[in-house]
Amino acid sequence: MTDDEMLFDDDAPAARAAAAPWQVLIVDDDESVHQVTQLVMGDFEFDGRALQFTHCYSAAEARAVLAGDSRGAPQFALILLDVVMETDHAGLELVHYIREELGNSTVRIVLRTGQPGQAPQAYVLKTYDINDYREKTDLTHGKLSTVFYSALRGYRDLMRLERARSGLRRSIDAITHVGDSDNLRTFCSAVLEQASALLGHDGEGVCASRRHDGAGVGAAPDIAAYAAAPQADRLRVLAVTPAYAGLLAEETLDQLPAPVAEAFARCMRERRDHHGDTYYACYHLTGEGNESLLYMAFSDPVGEAERELLALFSANVAITYEKLLQREESAATQHATVAILGGALERRAPDSGGHVERVGAIAAMLAEAAQLAPAAVRQLRQAAPLHDVGHSGVPDAVLNQPGPLDGEQWRLMRRHSEVGRAMLQRSPQPVLQLAAAIAHEHHERWDGSGYPRGLAGEQISLAGRITALADFVDAMVSPRCYRPAWPLAHALEQVRAESGKRFDPALAALLLQRTPELQQLYHRSPPL
Repeated sequence: MTDDEMLFDDDAPAARAAAAPWQVLIVDDDESVHQVTQLVMGDFEFDGRALQFTHCYSAAEARAVLAGDSRGAPQFALILLDVVMETDHAGLELVHYIREELGNSTVRIVLRTGQPGQAPQAYVLKTYDINDYREKTDLTHGKLSTVFYSALRGYRDLMRLERARSGLRRSIDAITHVGDSDNLRTFCSAVLEQASALLGHDGEGVCASRRHDGAGVGAAPDIAAYAAAPQADRLRVLAVTPAYAGLLAEETLDQLPAPVAEAFARCMRERRDHHGDTYYACYHLTGEGNESLLYMAFSDPVGEAERELLALFSANVAITYEKLLQREESAATQHATVAILGGALERRAPDSGGHVERVGAIAAMLAEAAQLAPAAVRQLRQAAPLHDVGHSGVPDAVLNQPGPLDGEQWRLMRRHSEVGRAMLQRSPQPVLQLAAAIAHEHHERWDGSGYPRGLAGEQISLAGRITALADFVDAMVSPRCYRPAWPLAHALEQVRAESGKRFDPALAALLLQRTPELQQLYHRSPPL
């Protein structure tokens, strides 16, 4: 069989597909070589893709074009490169530039020469990272086809490996970003962002869930997450991209956009993923019987490998979502318990309505100003309201004394810091451990004159220092059985005066910078 008869029918499609052409760079100072190569290979196709030629007539010109290629210009699959151009070794020097300086190891380089003696084949193949070595006389269709099939097939396979590696990197990055999300809202938003980035496509999507009603194994999932009452076919829309921004948090199937509703209905009916050319609907039923749904619509067709990747990603996300949901429900229960306990304590002092909630809000405000991590801010918001839980060990007559306390009454009142710590530290829960430290330290003072231990400066925990300041401000602007409420401005003047004595000066400065936020807080929730 001659080279001209080698037609490689197995790779030749029956008709040209509308796909991006292979980019081929011809670097040669002989214009006729350019013309003949393009004429002979003008109708060549591989994997349904035609050829597009770029012409350079010197190594210097090629360097400029390839530098542009490295900055985002069309990526070349094949370079047909002359050896002798402006210098005897211009082509070989260009090979070194491509491989070493540009770091391009994927483009296939075929060296062509009309003067084989200038660059002996054995030496060149051993010394330079090229993929073939040909003489310029090899310009027949058959011989050039052999070169092009071999080079483009090698380039294609290298790019498949690179895409696989890139996909793996994106998968790991996607799971990492999703795993970094510490609440449902940010988690589900991260899911949509990463699902689109995972495939390298522009995509729009909806993330939703439907939860089991607890009726037993095999019962139909019934209610949405956080739904007030069971309603069949109701979903919890967890996150959307801008294309679906109009969706409400609670939607029935017939209120969703038709493509999304049809995809979700089929997923829930068949309990499996399904897809079309430009969309993918993921379904996952967790061990708890909860259904997680993800719908992504893409601008370009999504291949089988990409669908498998998205399905695997979705399944892992569903499991993570369920664990996060359980954690948030546990945190919500804990928060409700803390609020109930704080409210019960407040009822012992009728004139302190809303005090514990406002102390939590001010403490969180200060924690944010001090640039604590979001999780630490949330914990402090929950723990600070329990600062006076030890009041449960103080007699009502002392707690509600309308005048100054005598020595014995003051001794009983001061005990509440120790009582509160003893009550709260029994629990291993982080929020209650933090609350125990706050209860114990919120009457300590920066200058060491506080109680119960006379701690000074940074011997007092940051949470204790923050809560002491928050408690003082709200106590000042709230009425007490022994005095009327003071204006907020007066309370802040006292903070300024006590900075560096009673209060951490850095925290006092941060609080004073947030006077407008405090004014808004008391406008929304004035003391009773």
